[in-house]
Amino acid sequence: MTDGSRVLVALRVPVPAARAFTAFTDQIGQWWQPNGLFQFTDGRSGTLAFEPGVGGRLVETYADGSSFVVGEIRVWEPPRRLVLSWRHASFAADQETELHVRFDEVDDPGGTVPRTRVTVEHFGWDGIPPAHAARHGFPLATFQLRFAEWWRTLLRRLADASREP
Repeated sequence: MTDGSRVLVALRVPVPAARAFTAFTDQIGQWWQPNGLFQFTDGRSGTLAFEPGVGGRLVETYADGSSFVVGEIRVWEPPRRLVLSWRHASFAADQETELHVRFDEVDDPGGTVPRTRVTVEHFGWDGIPPAHAARHGFPLATFQLRFAEWWRTLLRRLADASREP
């Protein structure tokens, strides 16, 4: 997948990488905020949860007990890296994107609080046609900007959730 097809967002959170990874994976149901523009299934929002490990899945479960598999985990390297496939219910069988998340500990200027840069790279949106429901008719650059704004909001919520044990 080419760099031109990615959405790239990063945010520093005031916790060690292990805590940030755990908050991202174990607590996704708490910090993930559905977005009407980027729903996995048309008109439905549920709760996300990871099934940990390579071959595990990211699943959205709905109030009626039904669920949708968003993606399968390809790389599970706590506390540093996570890679998974990503799809919407409206994608054709051969359509998917790929989400890469890195957790890199960074220097703290004061040296008192561990910090982790959480980097989200979401690849493959150029393979989803603009007319597709997931792209809402947006040209690729506009779609990437809107999607990046949403990921920024999500990472701010992750930062808040990371602070809580």
